[in-house]
Amino acid sequence: MVKPLDHAGLLKLAVNASVLTAVILVLMKVVAVYMTSSVSVTASLVDSVMDIGASLVNLFAVRIALMPPDAEHRFGHGKAEPLAALAQSAFICGSALFLIFQALERFITPVAIKNLDLGISVMIVSMVLTSFLVLVQRYVIKKTQSTIIKADSLHYLTDLLTNFSVLIALGIAQLGFIQVDIFMGVAVGVYILYQALGIGRGAVNMLMDRELDRAEIEKIYGIALQNDGILGVHDVRTRQSGKDTFIQLHLELEDHMPLIDAHEVADAVEHALLAEFPESDILIHQDPIGLVATGEDIDRRKKDIQH
Repeated sequence: MVKPLDHAGLLKLAVNASVLTAVILVLMKVVAVYMTSSVSVTASLVDSVMDIGASLVNLFAVRIALMPPDAEHRFGHGKAEPLAALAQSAFICGSALFLIFQALERFITPVAIKNLDLGISVMIVSMVLTSFLVLVQRYVIKKTQSTIIKADSLHYLTDLLTNFSVLIALGIAQLGFIQVDIFMGVAVGVYILYQALGIGRGAVNMLMDRELDRAEIEKIYGIALQNDGILGVHDVRTRQSGKDTFIQLHLELEDHMPLIDAHEVADAVEHALLAEFPESDILIHQDPIGLVATGEDIDRRKKDIQH
C-alpha cells in the first residue's frame, strides 16, 4: 500500500481530473446539442451534467473521508463516501427520467437533426477525453483501492458506452433513419437509470453496515484457523466504511493458556489478517474453549488441529 500522503494525493488527482473532464465535456456538448437538435447528443449532455454533479460530490466526499478520526468520529469519516454515492444515485435517477421523457416527447413531435458532422466530431473527442480519464482513474485505483474512485471509474466506463452508442445513432441518422436517434436516447436513459439504482443499492449496503461478501468472510475464518493454538473461531462480524474494513472475531483457545501466550496468538492472527486486508480495523476477543464448546467438541477440535 502507498503512504497516507500519497494515498490522499492520488485520490485528489483522480477527483480533480474527473471534475475538469466533466466540465470540458459539458461545454462541448451544450454547443453540439444547440447545433444538432439530436436527442442522443442531448442524452450524452445530460450524462455529462450528471458527471459534474457526481464529481463535485466526490471531491467533497473524498476530502471528508480522508480526515482522520477525532473525538466525535472515533471510527473515522469513511461513511462520507456512501453518503456521496447515495446523493449521486438520486441525482442520476432524476436526470435519467428527464432524459427518457424528453426522448418520448421528441417521438411525438419530431425535430430534424442538423449538423451531423459536428455532433459526430464532438462525440469522438468526448470518447478520447473520457478514455484518458479512465486510464488515470485505473492507475489511482491500483495504488489506493478507493471505493469511491472505483464507482466513479465505472460511471465513466458507462459514459464511453453511451458516447459510442450516440456515435452509432448519429451515423445511422445520416442515412435518414432519424427515429434511431430517439430510440437511442431512451435506451441510454434506461441504462443510466439502471446504473444509478445499482450505485444507490451499494451505498445503502455500506451505510447499513452490510457484511462483506461470503467469500471474504470465509477467507477471514481460514486465515484465523491457520494459526497454531487456535481451536475455533466464532462471532465473526465485518463491515465496510469507505476505504476501511472493520473486522471483529472471537478466538477459541485452551482453557489454561497463559495470558501472554493468548495475546501473542491474537497478535499473530491480527497481522495475518492485515496482510490480506491492509485497510482494516481489527478487534479480537479470546475465549476459553471450555466456555464455548462441549467436551466432545473440544476433543474433536484438538484432533483436527493435530492432524
